[in-house]
Formats: sequence, structure tokens, C-alpha cells
Amino acid sequence: MEKEASLDFSQILFLGILALFWVNGWAPLWIVVLIGAWYLGLLVLERRGILDRWNATRALGIILMLRTNRGKRVLERVSQPRRFWRAYGEFSIWLCFAVMAVVLLLLFLTALAITMEPRQEVLPARDLLLIPGVTSFVPFWWPVTALIIALIIHEYSHGIQARAHGMQVRSFGLLLAGPLPVGAFAEPEYEEMIRAPRRERMRLYAAGPSINLLACWIVLILLSATATGFAATNDGVHAVGIIEDTGAEDAGLKPYETITQINDVPVIDYSSFTEVMSDFEAGDSVTMTVLTPPSQGEVEERLIEVVFTDRWDYHMNECRERENCDEAALEELLAELEIEKGDAFLGVSGLQSSTAAVDNWGYFFNDDFSPGEKVVGTIFAPLAMLGVPIALDGHTMNLEQRAMLTAGDGAIASTLGTEGMLAAFDFLFWLAWINFLLGFANLIPMVPFDGGHLVRDGTHSVIKRVARKMDPLKAENLALRLSRMSSLFILFIIAIPIIIPRII
Repeated sequence: MEKEASLDFSQILFLGILALFWVNGWAPLWIVVLIGAWYLGLLVLERRGILDRWNATRALGIILMLRTNRGKRVLERVSQPRRFWRAYGEFSIWLCFAVMAVVLLLLFLTALAITMEPRQEVLPARDLLLIPGVTSFVPFWWPVTALIIALIIHEYSHGIQARAHGMQVRSFGLLLAGPLPVGAFAEPEYEEMIRAPRRERMRLYAAGPSINLLACWIVLILLSATATGFAATNDGVHAVGIIEDTGAEDAGLKPYETITQINDVPVIDYSSFTEVMSDFEAGDSVTMTVLTPPSQGEVEERLIEVVFTDRWDYHMNECRERENCDEAALEELLAELEIEKGDAFLGVSGLQSSTAAVDNWGYFFNDDFSPGEKVVGTIFAPLAMLGVPIALDGHTMNLEQRAMLTAGDGAIASTLGTEGMLAAFDFLFWLAWINFLLGFANLIPMVPFDGGHLVRDGTHSVIKRVARKMDPLKAENLALRLSRMSSLFILFIIAIPIIIPRII
């Protein structure tokens, strides 16, 4: 009994490494304690045979694999139009290789940027894992809900492709690290998968990442529709920053105060602000009606007197204060922008409408964009949205600007109300964010990611076409060697941005 309760060397080593993370400050104590308790709990359940009764397995030390046969009947019905799913699988292969090229490009550019500028801010170890509730810029509830949905459709898509090509699916399952889902799986019969033609295996591997990417783009359209359902609590414009030694600073204008009138002329949005300002020149004095930011409590109205400065002079003076500034080139640029000497300048930066928090997301239903621009915008929008939670400390929009929003007049907006609309926006944002990240990361061309398996089978297919007389066994061994070498090379590229900033 004592021998059964004892820990072997590998288990003691794992606990020692865990303690080392706390000692070196790589992880807070509470995370170390939780992981240690979860690990020891799994060992106890494993040794008492409880995991076997649950149809569960411990993997990679702290990962719990929970299996279930539920969903197999639905899978059988869904996968019936096999010709359709095989066609979708073929489309998935081409989509995945196209996105994989973007993944490779971004990995190389990131590694190159780090080698050229190694002294950059080092992200804490917990922020590299992108775990909901642990990573500083990823909150818990919406992201973890989105992660569960993304994992389910990812693995179910693998299962659909398996059945569409005649392969049996033994079970589905979820990978848990404590209460957090860190993965999911569909278990096809291994022997059937090995014997299957490589093209069919490639369709199976491509199905998961492709469905996540397509789900991301569909959700982005829903997010855009949600964004158009908001209205401004108070019409007007606000500035993110106030420039020193300008009329705005002298008048006492504060960031995020809403300008609603200029000399009693209403200011509805940025366009109307620009139109009103065109009537004034540098040196003119005006009375502005402004509202205090809603985020600071009860909104109060006040009047300020502003004397406009010269926009042309501001840009030229800013140029003269910088080294290597070409004044002649700047003058040409100002002329192209139709900025002339004497134009009125308020003295603010980041001037935006009151609905600025959602304006950028409503592009798909904005008539100012052509259908082609909407499609291109949707395709590349995920790359832009990846940095939003990082820049905003885990929020989906600027909190100051979020407080300026209210539900619009639409039927759905009126039913949900402002809080419901904001919750819908947050959920859709994280659902798109997680789906894209899951699909994008799975296309890293390195085993065990789906992208690595695609590259391995794809390489074998290319070798067979180029060297048709090569012995099949030699071709397979060559493909495996090339796959392993490429995986090691990609691992090295990924490690550069993580390691270099920490050792320099």
C-alpha cells in the first residue's frame, strides 16, 4: 500500500519543476498550488481505477482525457451527404495551405523583428499560454465558453470527415487541465486512418482548422450586425488626447469629454464636426458645449471658451522639433490634404464620434464600403482583432467609449437592452477571436498540430509526383524526415521570440 502511494522519479521531477516556476517568479503561487493539487488528484484517481470507470485517461501529466460516445448518432446523420463533405474537405485543404502561408510569414517576420530589436518588453510566462482566466488579457467566462464551442466544432468536423470517408469514430472527448478545457479530440479507428489514402487523411486534418476559420468569419458578420445595433447616448465627438499649448488645453477640455455644440450649432458626429469647423479660422474664439465622460458618473454639461490655433503651423512646428524632418515634403503633404495656413485647429488627438467603440466593426453593413471591400475586410479583420484584448487589458472595447453606447431602435436591440447588446457583442467578439486563434495556431506546420500532419502527407504526395520511380517506402521515409526537419525548424522559429528577449 505504501509503495502504491509513493511517487516515482518522473512525478517528483514534475513537482520540482512546478516549484521552480514559483521560486523564479514565472508563475504565481496560487497557480502552482492549483496545478500541483490537480496533478496529485489525478494520480490518486488513476491508481484507484476511478479514471478507468469514467472512461478517462491521464495524458501529459496534468491533462485529463474525458471520452464519450454521445453525439455519434448525430454525427452519422450529419455526415450522410458524403459527396458534399468530401468536396468541403478538398476546399479545406486549399484554404488551410493558404492560411498556413500567412502563418509562416508572420512567424518569420516576428522572429526577424526580435533578432533586429531584441530588447523588447518581455511577456510574463502566463501570457504566452493564452489560457482564459490565467493570461492577463484573456478574461474567463466569455473566452472559456467560446473555447468550448470552438473545440467542439473543431473535433466534430474531424469526425464528420472521418465518417464521410468511411472511417469509424470510436469516441469524442474533451481535454481538461483542472476546470479549463484545453483541447478536444475525435478518435477515429487508428488502423483505418493509417490505411486511408493520404488525400482523405489530409481532408480529415484540414477539416478542424478550416471550420474554425469559417466560423470566425461568420461570427464576424454577426458581430458587425450587432455593432450596427448601438447608438450614442449623447451625440457628439470626443478626443482621446489633448495637445499641450493649444486652445483645447487652455480652455480646460478633458479627454473623452463629448463636444455637443460649437456656438450653439449641434455636433452630431465627426463629419458634422468637420463641417462646423470649416467655418472658422485660426484665432477665432468659440463657445463649446461639452459633457463630462459617462464613465466618471453622472454626466454634467458645461461651457468652455476655445481660441483656435493654426493647424498648418502646428504640423510645421512639430516637424521642426524632430530630427531629419523634411519640411518641403511635409508642405507638399499638407497641400495634398488641403490643410492651409490659417485653418482652425482645436488641439486634440484621436477625435472620434460617440459610437467609436463599435464603428469599426459595423463595416459589413456600412453602405460606404463596396462588396469587395467588405469581403477583404472580413478576411483580414481577425488579424486586427487579435491585438485588441492585449491593448485594452482584456476588454473588447475602450471602457470610456463603451460607456457612451446605448441600445439602438432596432427590434433586437430594444429587446436585449444596452447591457444585453454589450454582452452579445463581447460573446461574439471572443467567439470570433478564439475560433481564429484555434484555427490559425493549428495550422503551424509542425507535428502534432494539424498543419504538421498536412505538411507531412502533402510532402509525400509531392515526392510521389516528382519522383515517380522512387520506391514507395523510400518516398515515405523521405517525407517523414523532411516533416521532422521542418517541425524542428519551425519550433526554432517559434522559440526565438520567446527566448531571446529573456536572455538579452
